[in-house]
Amino acid sequence: MLRTSEQEASDFAPHHSNAMTRVCVGGIGVEIPEASISNEELVESFNAWVDTENPKREAAGLPPLAKSDAGFIEHASGIQRRHVYERDGILDPARMAPNIPARADDELSVMAEFGVAAARKALAHAGVEARDVDLVICASAHHQRPYPAIAIEIQKALGTSGAGFDMGLGCSSALAGLHVATNLVRSGAHRRVLVVTPELITAHLNFRDRQTHFIFGDASVAVLIEALGASEERPGRFEIVDTRSWTQFSNNIRTNFGFMSRLAQDDPSYLAMEGNLIKQNGNKVFKDVTIAGHKFIVDFLAEHGHTPETMRRFWLHQANARMNAMILKLAFGGEVGQDRAPTVLDRLGNTAAAGAIIALEEKHRDMKPGEHGLLCAFGAGYSIGGALLRMM
Repeated sequence: MLRTSEQEASDFAPHHSNAMTRVCVGGIGVEIPEASISNEELVESFNAWVDTENPKREAAGLPPLAKSDAGFIEHASGIQRRHVYERDGILDPARMAPNIPARADDELSVMAEFGVAAARKALAHAGVEARDVDLVICASAHHQRPYPAIAIEIQKALGTSGAGFDMGLGCSSALAGLHVATNLVRSGAHRRVLVVTPELITAHLNFRDRQTHFIFGDASVAVLIEALGASEERPGRFEIVDTRSWTQFSNNIRTNFGFMSRLAQDDPSYLAMEGNLIKQNGNKVFKDVTIAGHKFIVDFLAEHGHTPETMRRFWLHQANARMNAMILKLAFGGEVGQDRAPTVLDRLGNTAAAGAIIALEEKHRDMKPGEHGLLCAFGAGYSIGGALLRMM
């Protein structure tokens, strides 16, 4: 049910009150592309490309490329398949990239369109009109362009008021966006902030890199952050108790794709893309993030008088099933099942900053009033973001 301006006026203190406002997750929207690719399909394409490359490497005196394996992918990551915005081109050994045509400047961009689809669902879930949103944050691991900001394009397409800006913090982007949005609403600077996270990772992925070609899938999510009245409760929604961000520099997950890349070429008009796409030292990332993630979770909860045991649910970053299991095992001292810490990456792959939000949207409706959950994501940087939630 839509709320009237008169109702809102009675619920809230003046917009610039010095009192710290309570904050809630008013609505969540998730958009998953229909097309999907299995491990077996991806491996078949990759290995066909290796078969064409190895004779060239042998002739040049280079060591052969190793082939990929579907069973290994599932064992190492927990991923069985991934959904993709555009399947055409990815499995072609001569291309190995999605075929997404360029759009004219006066057309809605692909990333904005993907974000708008999730944003409309979040607004519908919240029962809020777009015009009543006064800030849009597009928080994603990768952005289609530097400017105009994708958030401003989403703002125009939706018809929201106020302003919009883009931000990124790798796979922690959505949680970083929630951190900023929550504190802007809590301070009274904004009343409703829409955090939109359209992740088109396959457009930035090097499908010829055995280390990373299987990891990512595409998804778009949106979360509406709203102010709460001093004693207001909204059954079925989450109050945001607190948010937290943490970063520490590391090169173990990196992309150098950007405008400076072309300047290193003999011909500055040529952009050597492949060497500047996503790369990572998987074993080092696994170790570093497992240790840092466990410490972040335990310390953050302790600040609010909680332990892992007092959390009804964990919605963790959907990158690697083994890593999440290890983080939780360190926190709990034993194995934690799907009910306590649901995963979606087996069928969706790593959807970057969108993954933890998808897990939250899919697995929260059985929670009882007063129960707590922790939303937490880990990403390049290194970066970690967390949000402590209470079911109302």
